[in-house]
Amino acid sequence: MLGSLSETDETVIKTFEKMKGDNRYSTFVADVNKIVGFVTVVETLAIDQPNGYIKINGLAVLPEFQHCGIGKMLMERVERLADERNISLIGLASGFQRIGAHEFYERLGYQKLSFYFRKRI
Repeated sequence: MLGSLSETDETVIKTFEKMKGDNRYSTFVADVNKIVGFVTVVETLAIDQPNGYIKINGLAVLPEFQHCGIGKMLMERVERLADERNISLIGLASGFQRIGAHEFYERLGYQKLSFYFRKRI
């Protein structure tokens, strides 16, 4: 179980199957005799980013493996993907309550620049 997602959750499995069929999506996994973390990203276009940008859709590391460098390793892998694809911007959203995650991203050089808004339809 990573966060509130179970690897046997049918919805998660179906979503990963959809992502596998679309080359804009990438998922990187940290495996230490079992999956202990992952990051999933999507390459997307934006008017102000002619080469597009990478949006991190999810990053999770099992609590007992946090503060061991796994999250940093996963984020570095995303940065290598950006370099390989000639993409110069990586973005992500993080909930207000995730203060520890915000500190983690800032230590890696990410800046808080805006609020993220959404509306369920």
